Amino acid sequence: METIRIKRAGGRSARKAKRAAAPEINPAPPGPAGGAYKPLSESALTAIHETALKLLEEPGIGDAPPSLVEAATARGAYVNKRGRLALPAELVDWAIDQTPKRILFPGRDPGHDFEIGGEKVYFGTGGAAVQTLDLESGLYRPSTLSDLYDFTRLIDRLNNVSWFTRCCVATDVPDNFELDVNTAYALLRGTTKPVGTSFFVGEHVDPVIDMFDEALGGKGRFAERPFCKVHISPVISPLRYGEDAVAVAEAAVRRGMIVNQIIAAQSGATAPAAPAGFLAQSHAETLAGLVMVQCLAPGHPTIFSNWPFVIDLRTGAFAGSGGETAAMNAAAAQLGNWLGLPTGVAASMADAKAPDAQMGAEKALTTLAAGLAGANMVYESSGMMGSLLGASFEAFVLDDEMLSHVYRTIRGIEVTPETLGYDDILATVDGPGHFLGGAPTMAAMERDYFYPAIGDRDPPSKWAEEGAETAWDRAKAKARDMLASPDPGYLDAAADKAIRSRFNILLD
Repeated sequence: METIRIKRAGGRSARKAKRAAAPEINPAPPGPAGGAYKPLSESALTAIHETALKLLEEPGIGDAPPSLVEAATARGAYVNKRGRLALPAELVDWAIDQTPKRILFPGRDPGHDFEIGGEKVYFGTGGAAVQTLDLESGLYRPSTLSDLYDFTRLIDRLNNVSWFTRCCVATDVPDNFELDVNTAYALLRGTTKPVGTSFFVGEHVDPVIDMFDEALGGKGRFAERPFCKVHISPVISPLRYGEDAVAVAEAAVRRGMIVNQIIAAQSGATAPAAPAGFLAQSHAETLAGLVMVQCLAPGHPTIFSNWPFVIDLRTGAFAGSGGETAAMNAAAAQLGNWLGLPTGVAASMADAKAPDAQMGAEKALTTLAAGLAGANMVYESSGMMGSLLGASFEAFVLDDEMLSHVYRTIRGIEVTPETLGYDDILATVDGPGHFLGGAPTMAAMERDYFYPAIGDRDPPSKWAEEGAETAWDRAKAKARDMLASPDPGYLDAAADKAIRSRFNILLD
């Protein structure tokens, strides 16, 4: 039998250059249609939703601030015999109808705009890590404002991270107002992609939006192009509103921010341990957040973000990964999609402390499940380590490549007369007896296959000859190279001067 050999390009530098070059055709672009994975049957969806509706009316939602009680009761809510705000099914249906089913999430650069809703899947960041895996020592240390800025610059060059929500907390900025302001400033300086942030209190919203207006060229410009969404957790599990979060929502709605209202209950702690009961409660809480926003401003763009969190019931510690997390977040996405709402879930929250085999397995499992389920926005999908306590530059680089594989999986397989290749098979059988080098093969090579730059596919002998580098080694080198680039210059000198004249900006 004839052996067909594939000739490799000569030299390590040539192979590295080829891996680093951008493909002419991206076989794994962001925004593929998900929804193939459905962990819940139609009857299960109905049962969970109906249970959630009952929870919203009795027992209802506790601790509603007076402003929300006034807005909600004007729409049909009432205070029930428990003294809690009851949200009848008719009000919930109204809120679902009012919520836009498609949301344009703009970047400061229109080239980064994308649409949230339908079946499109995009991956981005989230989190509030208080520690950063140091590039030099390989050990964790407190996260700083400089780290946040560097993470922002890094994701600006990672194609699969469609938006950036701050992934770490600058622990070197102790004042809450200065922390909110400087976090927003770091996002402005580091990227023109869509971004997200949070606020400690509602009073911090207006000054930050004023800063955004300044960056965009004048008063009211942000409302025309709301490139930053607000992250709030309006409902504290189990089933009560958070007064500060409601105040932030009220201020953000007034200034035109897209609201990402997140519910992050924890199984066996703040929600039932059984997945079905957990989903019933967390779905009710996410609906309560939706009702809140729509009562404040009917038709306001809102992302239905139900993030089931799991704790290790043996110890009580938060567990960011595992089959339960994968299935429950996928189910949360399915519930939101079933209602036709723009959805968000969490994935890739590795419990691993280092970019190792554990990290890869944990991230790939949960991220692929969320994407296949059709979540429109998958948060935490890049860079997060140590059960959300840490963030890693190398993990961002590795995750970006992982997400290409995930996008390629979600994309699926297109079946057409061209891709079935009947005539090509006949010609090959009658001719050379192999498909190497043929025009259909070359077309498929570009169109259907993703080729990793960090992942290694060389034979073991070649890998050993070239230094036996690990994926962590290669990711570290790439992260260092990307961070060595200068400030991207996304904030012009006049705007920067005006911002610094009003705020105590701590970045050089």
